[in-house]
Amino acid sequence: MTTTAPDLRKVTKPAKAKARRGGGVMGNTGLYIATGVAALLFLVPFYLIVRNALMTDQEITGEEWKWFPTSIQWGNITEPFDDVTVDFAQSLWNSVVVAVLHTTGILLICSMAGYGLARIPYKHANKVFYAVLATLMVPTAVTFVPSFVLVSSLGWVDSYRGLIIPGLFSGFTCFLFRQYFLGFPKELEEAARVDGLGYWGAYWRVVVPNSLNFFAAIATITFINGWNAFLWPLVIGQDPSAWTVQVALSSYMTNQTVNYHLIFMATAISILPLVFVFLFLQRWLVQGIAQTGIKG
Repeated sequence: MTTTAPDLRKVTKPAKAKARRGGGVMGNTGLYIATGVAALLFLVPFYLIVRNALMTDQEITGEEWKWFPTSIQWGNITEPFDDVTVDFAQSLWNSVVVAVLHTTGILLICSMAGYGLARIPYKHANKVFYAVLATLMVPTAVTFVPSFVLVSSLGWVDSYRGLIIPGLFSGFTCFLFRQYFLGFPKELEEAARVDGLGYWGAYWRVVVPNSLNFFAAIATITFINGWNAFLWPLVIGQDPSAWTVQVALSSYMTNQTVNYHLIFMATAISILPLVFVFLFLQRWLVQGIAQTGIKG
């Protein structure tokens, strides 16, 4: 009677599968721990802002560290709006107007420019695209003074036009839109042309409705950049009524006094719109960035 040797490959398969499962669990656990630690590190600044905003200046600058306020100062919430030297409510409204219009303009102009460079046949399209990329190599400091002189000559100082119009085009955003539209399915546009739509109709009725994820991602980044802009609004908004929230925050720090709890409370209030925008658009943010189509 003969016996056959067992197939070692078949015997070891369950063991290998079990080892892989064990390694996968350990790997996922390590990933979750690393993600949790990173999340805590990112939340530390928010914790410090809220903590200091609800404290007194004596507790903030005291030698003894306190994790939480001894007595929560709820009255600090209304203090930025009660300050007679700075119209904080007006500065918030100015930032909302500037950020919203800036974002809308960037999405409209840069998306149309990117779509034109990606889809409309034109023998000089590549030259135009390279010219757009060349603008990314010019430092902002080089164009800052000429831009201010132009805006001042037009009489746009202390106005929304001066704050918004000079920043309505971004070479980098145009580049991202072009890269995205290069990877957009041509079959959808060809079907639209069969129905009698031109480039304009295909862009508005087919491309834009099917690219909302990417538009939302660009809108989130652009809104945050517009809200956090400081140097240009500081130069253009010379009158306090034209200040944005970032300029208003800087006015709380002077050579004579520094009102710590007021600064932190105003900062906490000023970041709330950013938090709401991010929470509302976060599910589209990663998907949109992943769809840029950038290739090495």
